[in-house]
Amino acid sequence: RLSAGVRSIAGAGMAFAALKDTGEVVTWGDAGSGGDCSAVADRLATGVNSIAGTQGAFAALKDTGQLVTWGRAACGGDCSA
Repeated sequence: RLSAGVRSIAGAGMAFAALKDTGEVVTWGDAGSGGDCSAVADRLATGVNSIAGTQGAFAALKDTGQLVTWGRAACGGDCSA
């Protein structure tokens, strides 16, 4: 899934996220640092414009203006408040 079409990457502590040309985000690394995005994977499948990482979390900005976060809540991984 990462052999072609990667637009950008971001790091968060011990994990990485890659933004593909299709607008999909692929993550790997330490699950607690955002390497496991399964809780929000449906929202990261298409339409992502940019990604950013902190020490232990990621944020993705979608075409719609929606912000999707995952990873450690104390590091910004929970934007539900």
